[in-house]
Amino acid sequence: MKLFSIIPIWLISIISIILLDRILSSKKTRLTLYEIGLIIIIFIMNLRISIPIKNADVLTNDVDVLFVVDNTLSMYAVDYDSYTKSRMDAVKEDCSYIIRKLNGARYSLITFNNTSKLALPYTYDSDITKESIEVLQPLKEYYARGSSLNTPLKDTTDFLKRTFNDEENRKKIIFFISDGEITDDSKLESFSSIKEYIDDGAVLGYGTTKGGNIKTIDDFTGEETYLEDNSTWPYKKAVSKIDESNLKKIAKDIDIDYIKMNKQTDIDSKIKEILTSSKSKTSNIDRTSYKDTYYYLIIPLFILLFLVYIEYKRRTL
Repeated sequence: MKLFSIIPIWLISIISIILLDRILSSKKTRLTLYEIGLIIIIFIMNLRISIPIKNADVLTNDVDVLFVVDNTLSMYAVDYDSYTKSRMDAVKEDCSYIIRKLNGARYSLITFNNTSKLALPYTYDSDITKESIEVLQPLKEYYARGSSLNTPLKDTTDFLKRTFNDEENRKKIIFFISDGEITDDSKLESFSSIKEYIDDGAVLGYGTTKGGNIKTIDDFTGEETYLEDNSTWPYKKAVSKIDESNLKKIAKDIDIDYIKMNKQTDIDSKIKEILTSSKSKTSNIDRTSYKDTYYYLIIPLFILLFLVYIEYKRRTL
């Protein structure tokens, strides 16, 4: 059993105690019982108690997919889908799409901004992979030190080298995801050290040549705002533009395709190519996923809400 609390447990506990204290101080016996029941149900639902489910037989294939995701501030520029969403919004949706299409593969994730890290080693659990990408958040601008595409090179090479022979005859796929922008004055290094460990994949480019403003969150108001370019006066909104020359060089070094992402289906031909060369089988593996249980309490919750409503109406008549 695992808990995936929506509101932190300490906070919901304090709120519940305050509400219970107010309710118990009243003398409305029947209504009090209903309200106590509501608080208990809401508290339990918030915990999001999840029970483990073991799947013995799982459809797998011989594909290992490594996502290398640029999580620098420029990836939050809003210039995707006719300037209606950020690059990172599109990345999250596209990665989920790739995972769904390559059902049965193993997945891993390396992310980078100021530094690079292995966020997820190889796993068959597609839900954990999607969640690991979905929860990516930008650095605060005062921590950011500029973008460098060299940041993930060592970690990516070391990881691929370390896992290259862990299972024979598995196809190693990489999706390097970025806007190609370099803002720290570094010179792009060669990615050819990765080539010998990769069978297929693609460099996926996000952004436009016109560029987009970078979305961020104001620390004081908590509202969405846009990053300002402090090198200008008066300050203007910072603009980030795709640099396809860098992305194409990385693709050439690794000997994989470069794909400019404008819509989700741009990746379809590459996915088809990977699936055509892979083999699927039904495997008996120890794969544990988790099933939410909170929705079992939805009916009791509505019943209690209805009873509270009836009791209030009765008292006001």
